[in-house]
This record gives sequence, structure tokens and C-alpha cells, in this order.
Amino acid sequence: MTKFCQITGKKTIKGNNRSHAMNATKRKFLPNIHYHKFWLEKEKRFITIRTSAKGIRLINKKGIENTFLYKKLR
Repeated sequence: MTKFCQITGKKTIKGNNRSHAMNATKRKFLPNIHYHKFWLEKEKRFITIRTSAKGIRLINKKGIENTFLYKKLR
């Protein structure tokens, strides 16, 4: 399964490590992904979402019903 945030759309990106001599070696930048359960008050059930730390903060601020994912699931 790919490292992908269902809320913000963040995903793995590619880049370079740079040494002091400016030699480039390939690397990946991984998003901070977590599985998190959220309670849906209207449906009286939990849903499990794979989201980044920023996505969790966004849901805590706006609420699960006001995010793009909830509207997409409906």
C-alpha cells in the first residue's frame, strides 16, 4: 500500500541527499502517515482513515463532516 494521505493528498516524493562535496544520492521523502479512527456522530460509528499529522489537525479543527473525504464518501 502506498504512503498516501486520504485527507490532504500528501504522498511520497523523490529527491536527493547532498553531502558537503555536493554529491547527490537518491532518496525518498515520506509523509507522516497514521491510521486514525474518527467517530461519525450522524451515523453512530467509527471510520478508520489513513491520514497525515496535518490531516488529523485539519479534521480536529473543521470536523470530519466538513472535510473533502467525508463529502467524497457520501
